[in-house]
Amino acid sequence: MNQKLTLLTGAILGALGVLLGAFGAHALKNLLTQNGRIETYELAVRYQFYHALAILFVGILMERFVNSGMQWSSLLLSVGVLLFSGSLYVYALTNIKGFAMVTPIGGLFLLMGWAMLIYSIATK
Repeated sequence: MNQKLTLLTGAILGALGVLLGAFGAHALKNLLTQNGRIETYELAVRYQFYHALAILFVGILMERFVNSGMQWSSLLLSVGVLLFSGSLYVYALTNIKGFAMVTPIGGLFLLMGWAMLIYSIATK
């Protein structure tokens, strides 16, 4: 992902985090309480926010560390957010445990994104 797309992705994920957090706290509160998944939903929002900020950080660093590792880092982090937080959102709303099986795969993508960021900075 190039710098502009990385920054846009981080900003969009941040805005969606606000929207989904507010929606979960108000419109979905009864369903999440009924499913016993308020904490699951909050974890999804929290990780989405953390990684939206990380993606923005990577986008800013792309000017200083010009290498393909930064582009890979932003892509891996973005996919990780979609899989990790996305699977937790669906699990919290449906209570179907199969969706939670995707969460560790998302976590692996997040770890690979952070590892690629470390590598990109260390090898500059």
